[in-house]
Amino acid sequence: QVQLVESGGGLVQAGGSLRLSCAASGRTASGYHIGWFRQPPGKEREFVAGIRWGVGNTYYADSVKGRFTVSRSSAENTATLQMNSLKPEDTAVYYCAVNRGGYSTMHREYDYWGQGTQVTVSS
Repeated sequence: QVQLVESGGGLVQAGGSLRLSCAASGRTASGYHIGWFRQPPGKEREFVAGIRWGVGNTYYADSVKGRFTVSRSSAENTATLQMNSLKPEDTAVYYCAVNRGGYSTMHREYDYWGQGTQVTVSS
């Protein structure tokens, strides 16, 4: 079992930055992947960014490349999503999740989820 708790959401103006954190407790392994997803109002959950827990390989959705950066600290058991140059279309509930099976951008393949944190970007 892995428990995840997100923090760091809030309201920011377009062009601003936010930093989301995901604290993991329970059993984790180097082969696990941490994924960040978001769900805009009235839309489906979509992949944002991912990172392999052990070696730190990262991957991103095209919509956030160059603006968002995902990282992790194995020592602190946390993952972070640094979001810069935010746009109104980034408004969503953001979730972190763990995939025990490896690389994936499909939310249904993730095993554990946090409760989500709201990010609102005003124009």
